Amino acid sequence: MKKANLLLAVLLFAGAFASAQQLPQFTQYMYNTISVNPAYAGSRETLNATILHRNQWAGLEGNPRTSTFSVHSPLKNEKIGLGVSYINDRLGFESTNYFYGDFSYTVPVSAEVNMRFGLKGGVTSYSLENPDPNDQFFNANFNSLNPNFGAGFYIGSNRWYAGISSPRILNTDLNEGEFQALERNSYYAIGGLVLDLSATTIFKPTIITKFTNGAPATYDFTINFLFNEKFWIGTSYRVNDASNFGAMMDYQVSKDIRIGYAYDLPTSTVRPYTGGTHEIILIYELAKKVLGPIKSPRYF
Repeated sequence: MKKANLLLAVLLFAGAFASAQQLPQFTQYMYNTISVNPAYAGSRETLNATILHRNQWAGLEGNPRTSTFSVHSPLKNEKIGLGVSYINDRLGFESTNYFYGDFSYTVPVSAEVNMRFGLKGGVTSYSLENPDPNDQFFNANFNSLNPNFGAGFYIGSNRWYAGISSPRILNTDLNEGEFQALERNSYYAIGGLVLDLSATTIFKPTIITKFTNGAPATYDFTINFLFNEKFWIGTSYRVNDASNFGAMMDYQVSKDIRIGYAYDLPTSTVRPYTGGTHEIILIYELAKKVLGPIKSPRYF
């Protein structure tokens, strides 16, 4: 089993060097929208901070691990939103760090619907460690720092949303060495809505699609149920060359804090070698003081 794990890890690493360096994907993407769409910055109408950690294919040596942190908020002029985000994505001896800032501008369409335009800019840091100085294949350590930028569009109300974005527009060779590590342009389309099933139960289906040059398209379908404005439970299915099923739970601990957990089970050939994928999320959102009539809760 150990030899099989090692062989599989080597194949994964080799594939990573030869193919596109893609932004990581999350099962709980609907709670981390700013990572792919800068127009989402400030849309929560209050300060929002999100921490997420994803341990993909647990039990496999050198498995992918991703940690992300983001903060965004509207300014005093609520038409402008600002945010910052950091993502660390590791795969074996390979590590990619994304440091980006987000800007959004809101154009009201009606009393309930807002349209937002966003820009994202920052740098991507890529490094490849040399596991064995005597190995002729890995004959050096690689480090690089490259700027990039993105753009997005987001429209919605308290009951539905839709958006398109490209968080990395430039195609950049992060390695600039013997192994190609090309940060390719990716395009995202997102959407979702909420339906009242009863006075205490909300039904929320969402979707995110991703298209990357030189890589298979992915489609994530998710359904969630919210009970008593406190407890979320749902399931997801990802369609691509590494399809998987997922389940998730979130709980509103207090007015400001929510925690969540998701588990994915792959259906591809990697399944016999892993215990699945674990994802934990912690969300802090400053509760707004409402002076007038109570607004509808924000579900997105």
